[in-house]
Amino acid sequence: MNKEFEKRRRKLAKLIGKDGIAVIPTASTRVRSRDTDYPYRPGSDFYYFTGFSEPNAVMILAPGREDGPFIVCLREKNPLTEIWDGHMEGLNGVKKNYEADQSFDIEDLETILSSLFLGRQKVFFTLGQDEVLDKTLMKSFNAVRAGQRRGGVVPSEIQALEPLVDEMRLIKSKYEISLMKKSAKISVDAHKRIFENCKPGVFEYQIEADIIHEFGKHGAVPAYTSIVASGQNACTLHYISNRDKMKAGQLLLTDAGCENEMYAADITRTIPVSGEYSKEQKEIYELVLEVQKNAINSIKPGQTFEGLQSDAIKGLTKGLKKLGLLKGRVDQLIKSEAYKDFYMHGIGHWLGMDVHDVGSYMDQKGKSRKFENGMVLTIEPGIYISKKNKNVPNQYRGIGIRIEDDVLVTKSGCDVLTKALPKEIGEIESIMARN
Repeated sequence: MNKEFEKRRRKLAKLIGKDGIAVIPTASTRVRSRDTDYPYRPGSDFYYFTGFSEPNAVMILAPGREDGPFIVCLREKNPLTEIWDGHMEGLNGVKKNYEADQSFDIEDLETILSSLFLGRQKVFFTLGQDEVLDKTLMKSFNAVRAGQRRGGVVPSEIQALEPLVDEMRLIKSKYEISLMKKSAKISVDAHKRIFENCKPGVFEYQIEADIIHEFGKHGAVPAYTSIVASGQNACTLHYISNRDKMKAGQLLLTDAGCENEMYAADITRTIPVSGEYSKEQKEIYELVLEVQKNAINSIKPGQTFEGLQSDAIKGLTKGLKKLGLLKGRVDQLIKSEAYKDFYMHGIGHWLGMDVHDVGSYMDQKGKSRKFENGMVLTIEPGIYISKKNKNVPNQYRGIGIRIEDDVLVTKSGCDVLTKALPKEIGEIESIMARN
């Protein structure tokens, strides 16, 4: 596994050049309340290059450096801290187990940066993410600049590192794809468990508990707060209170995915609480499913999110007109954005170490970016009909349906990583009838 991280560091070293130096911090710990912290998760960019998951650490990459390019500043081992919080790698451990060329006490970061900046022309660092680290880095940068008259090369600029790293992370390696397939499988199993346990009288938080339990069985955690939305709650896009009791005749929209070994899955299914869809629920579901399948079938290198979104809007608008929920010419309905009363979000997003993963959606010319082999994205059209929408027949009000899968772009098309989870009406109803 260390070879994967080393390969990434070598690639980054080429991108910043021998006159550059990169500084990447991990995430900070976050207080939940008083003396209780949230569960710690390392910063995605930091972990991407190091595999190291302790807090209070900074990676420095200095290509061509005589003592080695890969430096980590971290906490020194502290026996008392280890009693309370567990094992610490310390300065020797990070070299032995993570192949750092050199390691230094994080308390000496300002001095270390000042020495490493000498002889470099550019500092690659993304400002604005950590105020304390920003100040430390700027002190080192300014101190080296102030001594420029003594001779030698010193940095003349600080350049954002984010665009370079985002481009690297956007294209997944074979190893990353294998991790994402595992995350997808665990998440599929969690959704299958929802099919088994969804019934009238069950609370949304009980379904959420099933999801978390299934993730935990495999050593995974939620990649984001699960949306477990029954009835009208499904029309709130980011509904996460998950407190209501499910009722007969309602739908249950569940948007949940795990994070396994730092890689996320993101799946949505909408199923009937009573085991069968009503006539109106079927009509809306079949429309969303058709649009989603058409989008997935069109994914290949060269396709774009803009193309997918345009086709989805057209398909949903035509379908809503056919059902009588929109009236008028399709082109005018699209032009006036009448569909936004029912579909108000994008067709999908990048997926990877973060659920809404890094990577530009536009190319350098300002046009929608073309998909490439190795990109992973979600496809998630939906229709949401608010109970407050008086322009539609009453029997449609309160229906919220979204269907979402995770898709890998391949050389000739795509591979749906979450295809093992049923989404056809007949198959879902058949599974639920057996429960």
